[in-house]
Amino acid sequence: MNFPASGPIHGHAMPQGVQTGRSHSPRGGLASLSLGALGVVYGDIGTSPLYAMDQIFQPGVARTTENVLGGVSLVIWALTVIVAIKYALLVLRAHNEGEGGVFALYGLLHRRNNRYARLTLWSLMLGAGLLLGDGMITPAISVLSAVEGLQAATPALGRAVIPVTLVLLAGLFALQSRGTAGIGRIFGPIVALWFGVIAVLGARQVGANPEVLAAFNPLYGARFLVNAGGLNMLAILGAVMLVVTGGEAMYADLGHFGAGPIRLSWFAVVFPALLLNYLGQGAHLLSGAPVVEGMLFYSLTPPQLLYPMVGLATLATVIASQSLISGAFSLTLQAIRLGLFPRIQLLHTHAAHAGQIYVPFINWGLFCGCVFLVLSFGSAGALAAAYGLAVSGVMVITSLAMYGIARRYWGWSRAKSVLVWGALTAVNGAFLTASSLKFFEGGYIPLLVGLAVFAVMATWRWGRKATFAAYKAKDAMTMGELVEKYRAAEHFMERDALVMSSKPLNSLEDRAPALMQMLWDRNGVLPRHLIFVEVTHVTTPYIEDNRYRVTTFYREPDRGAVIGVNLSFGFMEEPDVEKWLEDLARHKQIDLPPTRRRWIVHVAHENLLPARKMGLLRLLRFRLFLFLRLVSRPAYYYYGLGNQVQLSAEIFPVRVR
Repeated sequence: MNFPASGPIHGHAMPQGVQTGRSHSPRGGLASLSLGALGVVYGDIGTSPLYAMDQIFQPGVARTTENVLGGVSLVIWALTVIVAIKYALLVLRAHNEGEGGVFALYGLLHRRNNRYARLTLWSLMLGAGLLLGDGMITPAISVLSAVEGLQAATPALGRAVIPVTLVLLAGLFALQSRGTAGIGRIFGPIVALWFGVIAVLGARQVGANPEVLAAFNPLYGARFLVNAGGLNMLAILGAVMLVVTGGEAMYADLGHFGAGPIRLSWFAVVFPALLLNYLGQGAHLLSGAPVVEGMLFYSLTPPQLLYPMVGLATLATVIASQSLISGAFSLTLQAIRLGLFPRIQLLHTHAAHAGQIYVPFINWGLFCGCVFLVLSFGSAGALAAAYGLAVSGVMVITSLAMYGIARRYWGWSRAKSVLVWGALTAVNGAFLTASSLKFFEGGYIPLLVGLAVFAVMATWRWGRKATFAAYKAKDAMTMGELVEKYRAAEHFMERDALVMSSKPLNSLEDRAPALMQMLWDRNGVLPRHLIFVEVTHVTTPYIEDNRYRVTTFYREPDRGAVIGVNLSFGFMEEPDVEKWLEDLARHKQIDLPPTRRRWIVHVAHENLLPARKMGLLRLLRFRLFLFLRLVSRPAYYYYGLGNQVQLSAEIFPVRVR
């Protein structure tokens, strides 16, 4: 292969042996993907019937015919407007190369540089924090509400609810390090059985009291709210919010299953089953039959089937919790690869599926939070006060971001975008306002978690930019000056070297990394073959073409070479830099021996110092960034350098302003 003396070579096609990572096209037929979506996507929203209706008809809300029809009507239309219309029909269209979730929206909007886009991006970072707060509450409230069925079956077992819940949660979090591949195969069938059972339980009650079908008239819901008035109206809306918690998982798991299977499983199974069960709970109230131990859901179950029902509900809630925990791991991974979160330890739990990961810090942080919530609140009813605020906040943020998506990517007019997303934002805003009433009853917990995660993301993003700016300000030779030194050199080090670069090197006018100037000043001799490596994480999930760019600045067969390599990775991909460099060397596109053990990699480690005049708030931010760097893995280890390659680290004093 002939190489130009200078110029780029683009990697349109990958060398043989190089893998792109996980495909972004969900694998499997429509039926299998739809069944899988049942187990992963809908576990959370599918277990809401365990406690949501109890919160709507709390003591003080008269269970008259008008009120019951009104409450059920609110549930029906909340599911229809927020989940069926907003998420299933509209939000699922906003994919980022097949991926969904708040960071998919972040990637789509990151390319805009105006005030609206910046505010939206900050909001999406807050939304990611709120989702992690939600991931702490969901396992606690779901498992607790299921185990409380023991109390409905045998009141004497009421004291066992808390210990059994804690044991189940401990087992659930302890198993995370083993991965979910084996368990995942049975998630779908179990949740499918769950939806079938709750649909049958609801249909039995509807058949006995068909007058509950009048609840499909939205006027009953409107009258219920108007008659409640004031704070009672907001309290009812806050309880109705519990019905749609978990709906945001449809978008978060878009990349795993695709929009078609998620929509099919929703409209064919989940939506009808939820409607039947909520209608059945309303029919039970209309019949005047007693509510066992204040738990409306278990009152629909025949007494002889209570224990099996508690067992099935427990399985369903554990699956729902698993989905939220795995989602928290995935969210953390995406944040790291977008440069928004420290590079904490990630463990891959499946050799063939890069998306199956385990994050110890997040896992045990969520577990400690769950234990605290169960011990502090003691019941699902009390814990419901802390639930809903985080999810409603995420839904408002998503609606605001979707306005920009509709305008830029879908070609909607301003009027149409305002009409649709303004209305949906208003609906979600009403639920957020209602949920905020629970702030002092526990709603502050997910909000504080969300704000803490947001502060970490904002600080990490700021610190990385400030470090890069300070590093860039150091003295450094240009690539042209470096090439002249090569042409004039009489002796070389006979060891091939790689130098990490924080920015792309495309021309002779570009400044070489400051580390190169330090090595020259210290040694006065250059390695025979010098490769600059720059890694870029883009805001698309995967990269199919133009994975790498090779720029040859200098090459003489008998003297050596200076080459720049830029490798790009999507935020869902594993950045194995050593593997890519080895393949490029094997195909003679860079001048390195194909054996990694013969390389040496020079890396810079910054000793960060605060500016001499730094305000108190900025100093506190600087100290937080120092702590985050302490727990973060260095970039070269995160990118796979140092697994087999010898590293040489140079410490740089860098003053951050």
